Amino acid sequence: MKVEATRLPGVLIVEPRVYRDRRGHFLESFNARRFAAGTGVETPFVQDNHSHSKRNVLRGLHYQLPRPQGKLIRVVGGEIFDVAVDLRRSSPGYGQWFGLRLSAASPRQLWIPAGCAHGFLALSESADILYKTSDYYAPECEYCVRWNDPTLAIDWPLSGAPIMSPKDADANFLADLPVYD
Repeated sequence: MKVEATRLPGVLIVEPRVYRDRRGHFLESFNARRFAAGTGVETPFVQDNHSHSKRNVLRGLHYQLPRPQGKLIRVVGGEIFDVAVDLRRSSPGYGQWFGLRLSAASPRQLWIPAGCAHGFLALSESADILYKTSDYYAPECEYCVRWNDPTLAIDWPLSGAPIMSPKDADANFLADLPVYD
């Protein structure tokens, strides 16, 4: 497994090794020992989620407080632009974002540690995302940062207006939300 640091502390690009032959390919999408050895993160994942979206669907930027979730994001169909926003006041990356194209054509995954908001934009006709979380979904703890908050200035690769849930479209600006210490 190959692990690459990003400009946000703790946000990592994780690339499992792929074994290819004339029949196709095989990869371990997750192995707890290898993940811990490569990332330094030992976290039990407690929930797996599957999100299916059509082109231009923008989901997020979601986070939970006080029950933060670390997320390991993997695309199994189509392509997305995946975004992490550092919401840890004590972090040198506080208030900054990192974005990465993830697709089913590549085994790359994105590890987003607890303390970051997460969102993505579906770039292909449809996109299927599988992601593991380090804590359970707790709707009473969920917050959402506005996708187009000018203080974040995320450069979403949009082609037209995004398709969003009412909750995401009406999200608050970062300055009006609680964040992590």
